Amino acid sequence: MEYTFTLKYQLIDNDRDPDALVERLGEVGCDDALVGIGLPGRLALEFTRDATDAGVAVSSALADVQRAMPLARLIEVAPDWVGLTDVADIIDVSRQNMRKLMLAHPESFPAPVHEGSASIWHLADVLAWLQAKGGYALTQDVLDGARAAWRVNMTKEGQRVPRG
Repeated sequence: MEYTFTLKYQLIDNDRDPDALVERLGEVGCDDALVGIGLPGRLALEFTRDATDAGVAVSSALADVQRAMPLARLIEVAPDWVGLTDVADIIDVSRQNMRKLMLAHPESFPAPVHEGSASIWHLADVLAWLQAKGGYALTQDVLDGARAAWRVNMTKEGQRVPRG
């Protein structure tokens, strides 16, 4: 199956030459990624990778990037943290429709991980809720990809928690 996901990195100061990065990424097998350089010192890699499951796709991409850029720091795997507009785009409904769903089901709609003027959810939580509710065309690759991104991001963040 084919999985689409994005790995976002913070680069070190002396390793930011885009041409050299693209060449090294190609050498380690990341020829299935679109490379995006927006903010200085940041790199986004949008992968479309064939694998037996989403976890294998993401972990193999992470390992490949680690070989090409061993000092780069993973910021996040996407899609994971999303707003209602992001979810609406994924399931092909309007943002207003998503907002109505959230407001109509306050007891069961997933709680956001950040609540504010722009609330943020884990995509996997919202997709699981939508799947249980029924009536939405959710593909298995999107569900599995969201779960794989969530697992990597939570593991990464858990490692940042001070012990003791």
